[in-house]
Amino acid sequence: MKNICLYFEIHQNIHLKRYRFFDIGSDHYYYDDYENEKSIVETSNNSYIPALTTLIEMAEENKGFFKCALSLSGCSLDLLEVHAPQVIELIKQLVATGCCEIIAEPYSHGLASLRNENVFREEVKHLCDKVEGLFGAHPKVFRNSCSIYSDDIGRIVSSMGFKGMLTEGAKHILGWKSPHYVYHCAQAPKLSLLLRDNHLSEDISFRFNDHNWPAYPLFADTYMNWIEQLPKEEELVNLFMELCALGVFQPLSSHILDFLKALPAEAKKRGIRFATPSEVCKAIKPIGPLYVQDAISWVDEERDLSPWLGNVMQQEACDKLYSVADRVLVCNDRRIKQDWDYLQATNNFRFMSTKAGSEHAYRGIYDSAYDAFTNYMNIIGDFVTRVNNLYPDLDNEEISPLMTTIRNQEEALERKDREIAKLQKTLELVKGKAEDGQSSKPARKTRKKTVNS
Repeated sequence: MKNICLYFEIHQNIHLKRYRFFDIGSDHYYYDDYENEKSIVETSNNSYIPALTTLIEMAEENKGFFKCALSLSGCSLDLLEVHAPQVIELIKQLVATGCCEIIAEPYSHGLASLRNENVFREEVKHLCDKVEGLFGAHPKVFRNSCSIYSDDIGRIVSSMGFKGMLTEGAKHILGWKSPHYVYHCAQAPKLSLLLRDNHLSEDISFRFNDHNWPAYPLFADTYMNWIEQLPKEEELVNLFMELCALGVFQPLSSHILDFLKALPAEAKKRGIRFATPSEVCKAIKPIGPLYVQDAISWVDEERDLSPWLGNVMQQEACDKLYSVADRVLVCNDRRIKQDWDYLQATNNFRFMSTKAGSEHAYRGIYDSAYDAFTNYMNIIGDFVTRVNNLYPDLDNEEISPLMTTIRNQEEALERKDREIAKLQKTLELVKGKAEDGQSSKPARKTRKKTVNS
């Protein structure tokens, strides 16, 4: 039987303001508050609110059948809590239906998985703690920023306790293989890999309202026929996209939400089920390893790292940012920590792209890639100085052993937490058996003694 794994990402970049060279050292606030509020409110009204409302309706109308997954970056959560709290409430309602699984990703939606393992681990833990506090969900499956994946990243993700990971079904990696199977990480066989079907996903997220597309207009029955006609042995179709595809990339006037609502009924007719990523990882065994030495992503035709690290400017900016990574990890300054999260976001590096065709790409406040680079480097210049001033007497060689000590302490605490949880479960089990034993014993009969007078 075929399974559809439907996943949506929510991420909003924190827009930076125009920051001049002469602001370095005197202005430590880097953000365009007006643009941040405007963008999150518009996206929420045009996409998130109607899309989440539709998903809730689908869950209630198809109880136990319709299922989906969702992930949120820390940047988007911070913006939503301040400017669009109704979106948070809708996500809580969706999770309460039992149909939606929340999966993990790095808090900053950044490139830490490529540059600093300790930062990457902290980012993921930070996001998981935030999600658990807001939605009462403990993520078991992971999806990296922009679906970035490699064998090394998979090994780290597996060591953090995740059972599965979502990534791209990149053609240059799969070759003749199909994305409609579950694979496992080459360096960590316990980590299942769910690969995006980019063609079927982008039929919805990119091509749905394209009047020049041969399949336009696309109806739910036609779409489900495509899935039904896949080879019988291909059990899994992973449809991964940004939530803003519903209402922003594809306007509400295109009836994209009507199309979405019709999918469960058409799936039922064909015996096709919906499943969450965790359910897929539990029910479908991997058919073999997926070897990915060079990192892949779900962006652009190349499906690689070129959108963020494709030119010298991007690489220099990324190197400069992560040069203070270890110092940021050991500091307790909340303002530094928040700036660190927002400055890591991938969009900051995407604005510097000089790839073919990028001259017409969205760049926010910037006129060109060079303008984006100059502005970002001015901000990084101020940020790095602030971080270095926190520990003026420590060099990097002294910080490295300190980081090792902190990491060892964290691992020791995590082991103790696991041992405590295990002992608590054992104690509850013993208590339960003892109570059952007491209740199953027959009441002892007492003989009344008579006193002879």
